[in-house]
Formats: sequence, structure tokens, C-alpha cells
Amino acid sequence: MSFAWAKQYEPKAPLMRWLDERLPLPRLVYGAIGGGYPVPRNLNYWWNFGVLAGLFLTIQIVTGIVLAMWYYASADGAFNSVEHIMRDVNAGWALRYIHMNGASFFFIVTYIHIFRGLYYGSYKAPRELVWMLGLVIYLLMMATAFMGYVLPWGQMSYWGAQVITGFFSAFPLVGEPVRVWLLGGYAPDQAALTRFFSLHYLLPFVIAAVVILHIWALHIPGSSNPTGVDVKEEKDTLPFHPFYTAKDGWAAAAFLTVFALFVYFAPNYLGHPDNYIPANPLATPAHIVPEWYFWPFYAILRAFTVDFILPAKLWGVLAMFSSILILFFLPWLDKSPVRSGSYRPVFKRFFLLLVLDVLILGFCGGAPATPLYVAISQLAAAYYFAHFLIILPLVSAFERTLPLPDSISSSALHGEKREAAPAGIMPRRGATAIAE
Repeated sequence: MSFAWAKQYEPKAPLMRWLDERLPLPRLVYGAIGGGYPVPRNLNYWWNFGVLAGLFLTIQIVTGIVLAMWYYASADGAFNSVEHIMRDVNAGWALRYIHMNGASFFFIVTYIHIFRGLYYGSYKAPRELVWMLGLVIYLLMMATAFMGYVLPWGQMSYWGAQVITGFFSAFPLVGEPVRVWLLGGYAPDQAALTRFFSLHYLLPFVIAAVVILHIWALHIPGSSNPTGVDVKEEKDTLPFHPFYTAKDGWAAAAFLTVFALFVYFAPNYLGHPDNYIPANPLATPAHIVPEWYFWPFYAILRAFTVDFILPAKLWGVLAMFSSILILFFLPWLDKSPVRSGSYRPVFKRFFLLLVLDVLILGFCGGAPATPLYVAISQLAAAYYFAHFLIILPLVSAFERTLPLPDSISSSALHGEKREAAPAGIMPRRGATAIAE
């Protein structure tokens, strides 16, 4: 986001001037997160979750590197090495619980970040590439999380790998060879564990690289905002630091407090008890489920029970992958010129139905595959695709939107007139008045 009024970096200390002339790293940081990066002044707390996602990615990378020093990627020793970390390594239990629950919280903040983008139209021009890079990050997160779930080599880890890699066998001709190539054999074993461990260690760094591209792409058009109105003048913005660094810091402290409560008081609440049983290829668990953040997609997979032209299993796999891939086409499915859902009354109602629908899919994905839950999954899966392929294009074509504010400032200040305050008295308008 480049504006004429953006303050340029001018190092004052001799050392910083010397460094900036040879390696402009201070200038880069200042332009990315400092006073040189103007941000719309009306951002609310829904915009904190991008920073929170970066925070939890950092937590996962740091704890993962340390855990890898003690983990033994062997079909005979993986389960015992995890127990060794928990019982014998200094603070090993804390590292493992932080890493295990950090994955869940990483997905929580990412899901909120995605739904915020859906509501406020962050996928619309000129931010299509920002949205798509975010979806690439999400797909890499899913692959990393799946491989990490296999590493403890417990019952649910083993059978989760067996079931999820079995999806590829649904594809005719190439499916089974691809599955054998992924596993390194015909069933999860030493080769699969070695491959998953190496990829689980590597992919977070790939995610970090795509995050850099995501932020870079964001800085070109600038951040979106709750009104969806473009920045027009200097008074529409505030410098990222100190205003939004303080806001992000408060949100991070609040979220980390909740995270600490889970780590110390309910560390296994988001996991599955069967994963504390060593993997046994001869004993199938009564109810095989992936981690909770995959439940909506698992429900879509199980919603297909009848062969129609293609096998039901193949329909389920295609639908599961399509439920994510369809999000890449949102900039062209939703053609409404208004970005923010706050000014789209019909869209807002259907968005709430979509959120409820995804929650229902998640509940059904974690429930046993009884006829009742399968039937509910079928209805919910049908609505999910109908929302993006039918409802959203029709709403964007026929909806009568509310009038947009003239500018970001007029919306943020609620039409107040800025008057000079008496000498010695600070006007009571918070950060916005101070910034002006």
C-alpha cells in the first residue's frame, strides 16, 4: 500500500544508517509493519486473526524443531519416543502439549480469518491473489497437520493414515499407484512414517515462505476494511505502528491466555484418547475419525453412499476436494460491486446460514456414521455447494445493497465534526482524534 503521505524511513543512528545503505532490512521492516505502512483507520478486531495465525505458526515451528531433537521416526520406536518426551525430557510434556494444541489453535484462528474474508469480501478485486495465496497456505496446513497426526503412531494415527491415504485409491488407474508411492508400500509402515516425518518437518517452512508472499501481495493493494470502501485520502489511514501493533498485542495476549488454559488444564480435550494406544494393524478402532478441524470435509466425504455413474467413494473424494477448490473461484462467483457484507442485507443472511451449515457438517463429521447423521451430512453438503454455485451468484446479481459511506473516515467517525479542543484539554475521541 504505497501512498504519497506514507512516512519514509530515515535512520538517525550512525550504525543504522550504515546498515540501511548496505542491507536495507530496517527500511523493509519499517515499511512492512512500522509507521511507513498506512492502514485503514476503521479495522476492527476481526482483522487481528491474520497476525494471530502468524503467531501460532511461529509457535508450531519453534516447538516442532525442539521436539524433532527427541522424536524417533521408527515404527517400533515412535510411540515410545513420544512417551519418553512426555515423561523424561525436561519440560517435554509442555512442549508436546503446546505443539499438539497449537495445531488446533492455528486452525481456529485460520478458520476465523477465512470467514472474516468471506463476510467482508476480501477475495474481491484487487485482492484476488491475496485470497488465493491464503488458500494455498490453508492447503499446506492441512497436509502438514495430517502428517503430524500420524507421527505419534497411536491407534488413531495409524488408522487415520490408512483411511486418508485410501482416498487416492478411489481414482481409477492412477489412484492405487499414487497411494503406494505416498506410503512407500501397501500399508502404513516404516517407509510411510519416515516420509511423513520429513515432510511434516519441511512443510512449515514452505508455509512461512508462502506467508511472506501473502503479506507481500497484501501490501500492494493494501488492507481491506469493514466498509469495503477504498482509501481515498490521508485521514482514512493510521500508521500500523503503534496503533495496530498495540491492538494486535492485546488480541494476542487474550488468545494466548485461552491457549494456556487448554495446555495446562485440558491438554487432551481437542485430541482423541485412542491415540494413547500403540498402533495395531490388526485391531481396527470402533470409530475412525480425523482431527476435529477436518470434520466438515470428512462429513462431505461420507455423504455419498450410492454409486451413480461413478463409485460413491470417488464422488465423496471429488466433493471433499472440490469443497476447498471452489473457494479459489469466489472472485468470479460473487460479482457484487459491494465488498462488505455489512451493506449487503440478503448476503448477510445467507452468510449466517453458511456458517451454521459448516458447523453442522463439523458435528456430523465427528459423529458415528449412522443413517441419521449421514442424511444430515447429505443435506448440509448439498447446501454448501448450492451456496457458492447457485445462491451467491444470484444474490450478487439481484440484491439491492445499502448505500456505502463516502469515505472510511466518515464511517469511522460516525459523521462527527472535528472541532478544536480548548487549550489543555484532549478531545475524548480515542486514538482516531490523537492520530489526526
